[in-house]
Amino acid sequence: MLQFGQALPGRTHVDRPAAFGIAERDGLIALVRVRPAAGGDWLDLPGGAVDPGEDEIAAVIREFGEEAGLVITVGAPIVEVSQYFVKSDGQAVNNRGSVYAVTAVGEDAGLKIEADHDLIWLDPSDAARRLRHDSHAWAVAKWLRGRAAT
Repeated sequence: MLQFGQALPGRTHVDRPAAFGIAERDGLIALVRVRPAAGGDWLDLPGGAVDPGEDEIAAVIREFGEEAGLVITVGAPIVEVSQYFVKSDGQAVNNRGSVYAVTAVGEDAGLKIEADHDLIWLDPSDAARRLRHDSHAWAVAKWLRGRAAT
């Protein structure tokens, strides 16, 4: 598993199981623009923490709904990664898990509960440059290389 980011000196980064996905539609990939009340404005792949009792597949399905209002099916994992970062609530974590190829099969606005997340569709190369987390950019690059090889 590739490790991204730097642990902050003097902080304990709690391991946080997580799962993310890359959904493509008409040559663009789904991202979420995150604008938390505490401040900030960044782009992430849809996904997040694996809740107790969930596996990564269930988590990425739930997170796509909560963050983007998308209904998805989950395909093969693209890469396993870890990313040190500090959440908007100040908690230092190390996201550890997989990024999956997913397919958006529908939209359901009733699933979306994260008001500070907005769905946007972006060119994958542009997304790789603009994503907040290096692990997400790496996953998009791996996904693009896999598509080019087929």
